[in-house]
Amino acid sequence: MNPAEVATALMIERTLQDSPAYRKVDDTLYVIKQGSAYVMISVVPWGDNRAMVRCAAQLVKGANIDGPLAKQLLELNGHLRFGAFAMDAAENTLLFTHTILGGDTLDPEELSATLRDVALIADEYDDKLVKKYGGQRMIDLLEEAAMERIMDKDPASFNFDD
Repeated sequence: MNPAEVATALMIERTLQDSPAYRKVDDTLYVIKQGSAYVMISVVPWGDNRAMVRCAAQLVKGANIDGPLAKQLLELNGHLRFGAFAMDAAENTLLFTHTILGGDTLDPEELSATLRDVALIADEYDDKLVKKYGGQRMIDLLEEAAMERIMDKDPASFNFDD
């Protein structure tokens, strides 16, 4: 990691360390949970000695992504303080994302405000989008996958005596 990435990661960790919603995944990836939404926080290199903080929440997978939905999301983008709705066409997933500069210029208040807004918008709109356009919230997909892993295990393999 370049020095700006290291400084950015340290600032993220110091800013979020007391939050029960925060988890460190690896040296440049963090996650926070807000209601039914998860926000992934990535430290991304930019040039030789700069960094960015990319915040992305996967909202809904499998929604009916068509003209009315796209128009509504573009209109919403024009009214938001931070971030924008986006689409990952390959995964048929709707996202909410925002990127800020990292490194020496990263301010803890700016980072907190960005994360708060991204998390609150993601938590609010995942439910609204599923209700109006179908699909599944990402938290529901994660819970479904976890249950499948549990159900696939052989009950005899669980050892409760340890």
